[in-house]
Amino acid sequence: MLVITSAEDVTANLVIEVLNDRQVQVVRVDPADIGAGLTFSASIGDDRDRGEWAGRLRTPSRDIALEVGAVYYRRPTSYSARFAHLPAVGQQFAIAEAQHGLGGILNNLSGAVYVNHPAAINRADYKPAQLQTAAQLGLAIPRTLVTNDVEQVRKFAAEHGPIIYKSFRGVPPGPDGRVAAIWTRRIDPEELDESVSVTAHLFQQEVPKTADARVTVIGRRVFAQRITSPGGALDWRSGDWEKLVHEPVEVPEPIRIALRAYLDAFGLVFGCFDFALSAADEQPETWTFIECNPNGQWAWLPDADAMAHAFADVILEGWWS
Repeated sequence: MLVITSAEDVTANLVIEVLNDRQVQVVRVDPADIGAGLTFSASIGDDRDRGEWAGRLRTPSRDIALEVGAVYYRRPTSYSARFAHLPAVGQQFAIAEAQHGLGGILNNLSGAVYVNHPAAINRADYKPAQLQTAAQLGLAIPRTLVTNDVEQVRKFAAEHGPIIYKSFRGVPPGPDGRVAAIWTRRIDPEELDESVSVTAHLFQQEVPKTADARVTVIGRRVFAQRITSPGGALDWRSGDWEKLVHEPVEVPEPIRIALRAYLDAFGLVFGCFDFALSAADEQPETWTFIECNPNGQWAWLPDADAMAHAFADVILEGWWS
């Protein structure tokens, strides 16, 4: 089994530990190590290869054939870090070649089970697609406006205020490698100006809530925690994570069904769903879909150990079925 991720990925470590306990041969690879830390070769076109890539991956500690039963795709390091020493044009060329060459091989291993396939992750990573799919499956979503027109924002606020702003992808890492965050925040539309026209923005009607829910679906299994932050923060991620209150919460059956259908629609095996809860009870109408991270973090949650076993189960069931 191949695990594609960075060396610092704590979340992947939990799954690898479970697979090791089950005596599964696991090889961890970070494609950004291409060079002395990772060499590979792959060929196709021989009458004996049956239209499948044949070859090997080599790291300082491993040498494996490309006959892989399963791929756990997590969070590999960006190729840009590997080629940062090159001039701008050379860097862009090397990144594209690595993505299409090595990435093209690793993303198309015949017969391998992918959790999740990077193409499915990419397709499901667009918030407009997420909201549209959720709504089509009957989940409640906030009224949403995607625009670069400041007058449309003001009109939207007048009809549906108060409104909030959230970024689509967040801030990329700076030169020092640190990543800043843009938290969801309330917006006074009168403070906006024509700079809104520079790029796309996402505005939503604020959802009155009593708590948030993080629902992690792994295969057919559903893990859910109600998250309450001190002071009722608009975005629970912006505060002190040590002070967050986690409580198991029962997900209404209609929502469970919709979430499984959501994953199927994008070709995903798992996803981390965020909901706003507008009441203490657990009726479907009190749950508002916010977003789904198709490659989300979950190691910080209280039931992380059970999730790691669920990942191992779904990987091995797919591999050996």
